[in-house]
Amino acid sequence: MTPSAREASANGPASAGPFGAPLDALAPPDMARKAEAVGVAKAGMGGATTFALAVLAGAFIAIGAAFATNTVAGTSSLPYGVTRLLAGLAFSLGLILVVVAGAELFTGNNLIVIAWASRRVPTVRLLRNWAIVYTGNFVGAIATAALVFEARQYEFGNGQVGKAALTIAATKTSYGFGQAIALGMLCNALVCIAVWLCYSARTTGDKILAIVPPIAAFVAAGFEHSVANMYFVPFALLVKTDQAFVSAHQAGDLSGLTWGHFVTGNLIPVTIGNVIGGSMMVGAIYWFVYLRQPS
Repeated sequence: MTPSAREASANGPASAGPFGAPLDALAPPDMARKAEAVGVAKAGMGGATTFALAVLAGAFIAIGAAFATNTVAGTSSLPYGVTRLLAGLAFSLGLILVVVAGAELFTGNNLIVIAWASRRVPTVRLLRNWAIVYTGNFVGAIATAALVFEARQYEFGNGQVGKAALTIAATKTSYGFGQAIALGMLCNALVCIAVWLCYSARTTGDKILAIVPPIAAFVAAGFEHSVANMYFVPFALLVKTDQAFVSAHQAGDLSGLTWGHFVTGNLIPVTIGNVIGGSMMVGAIYWFVYLRQPS
């Protein structure tokens, strides 16, 4: 019996849209089966296609990050929480583009562990997907950072955009290794919850409404997303090369804002945290609850 038939038998006829498509949201057990099927499809996708879609995802997340940076530029007079909420709402654009337009995002693909745990995806294919997507995300994000820098967008708002970018990146590169892992875990738990909620959606509007609250929450709370940081920190490092701009805008202590510290002090621990948060705190738990075969 199909999921729709099960719903109809249990709850009566499902509501339908103008073309007969069901509009009722999927229940969690059906969401788990859908997540499993999506994981199988993602792991089986060709390398070139996966990489191209991953580059797009990196660019989409970077666009969301640029939107968030521009939104908070010059908002120092607002309460901290309000500023962070505005940044989160703006940043939500990134995952909306990934999910609705179609792209491959490393943090969201941590949910492939659902299919892996069901033994429908071998370990080598899981790791292959993660490696290709992570690399493509980095290429897309850093290429977007370079393009935005070349456009000198950081000078907008009398330099407030560039100053905000430097402040954001300096904060991100100031965390300790363990703290960055914990912040990465919390972040990707929320990102994967957003993706999980989208598995229940029947319409584009459903997906957008499912994405915004968890994504706005992780940004507002100051959690760390590895792919977003592939834009935030490299963009700030490029801005930092404009010594005249940095001197004119009193950007504060930027001694910790270096390429080396970005990789070892932020990107690596945040990525570790993201994998734990998405794979274990969301994917593995939902597999255990809904798909685990009783012994």
